[in-house]
Amino acid sequence: MARAEKKIHYLYKTTCVITSRWYIGLHSTHNMEDGYMGSGKRLRYSIRKYGVDNHKKEILEFFETRELLVEAEINAITADMITDTDCMNIVDGGGGFTSEYAKICVIKSNEKQRFLRENDQEWVYNFSNKMSIANKKAYDDGNREKTYFFDRNGVEHSDDAKQKMSETKKGTGTGSSNSQYGTCWITKNDTNKKVKKEDLDSYLNEGWIKGKKVKSSIDESILLEIKELKESGMSYNKLVVKFGIPKTTIIDNLKRKVL
Repeated sequence: MARAEKKIHYLYKTTCVITSRWYIGLHSTHNMEDGYMGSGKRLRYSIRKYGVDNHKKEILEFFETRELLVEAEINAITADMITDTDCMNIVDGGGGFTSEYAKICVIKSNEKQRFLRENDQEWVYNFSNKMSIANKKAYDDGNREKTYFFDRNGVEHSDDAKQKMSETKKGTGTGSSNSQYGTCWITKNDTNKKVKKEDLDSYLNEGWIKGKKVKSSIDESILLEIKELKESGMSYNKLVVKFGIPKTTIIDNLKRKVL
């Protein structure tokens, strides 16, 4: 038996009274008192964190059909709106609509953003800046956890994959194709410098020493712990988070410190 079509269609705005952050969405129902507050990912997180009683919902507009409601949501939630740090919507055009409208929304959004990225550098700068501010606020508020997308710690490759990677790497990074080819590091008075090998003698005569000096030393006890964790499989990115020490500093100290 087909499900009865809902008769009430409206656009709503739910706001957290504690953070002042808000979410705009659509809802179709038979009952105006069904307790629906919204289904956005960030909104659900906000409700779990602060409680439903600390959120208020207001009806923005009613529509006669679901189709008109979906179209209204697409037009209501703009690309500029979602860059607002108080906005909990994730994508322009909204969500919760049929796959057909979803495709239309995505295509429309992609075309608009592609045009702006290619033709409006001021828009690109403002958009990037707003997204950066929004992300930093989300991290500071605990609404988002920092993720290191290239952390491959614990990833196991099949023998076939290893063989293919080996074949791909053969002949690369050697000889003149190596970015360090024909150069070496020298140091003097805590200053590091990369020079051509044919000029090395002249620098040595001026008091430079061959090699690269570690600019920031790590306490031996901490470095020992870092070494043990690295040998146990912990990635550099996780070591950076755990100890608050730059990755390059950790690598330089591990290479040059004798434990």
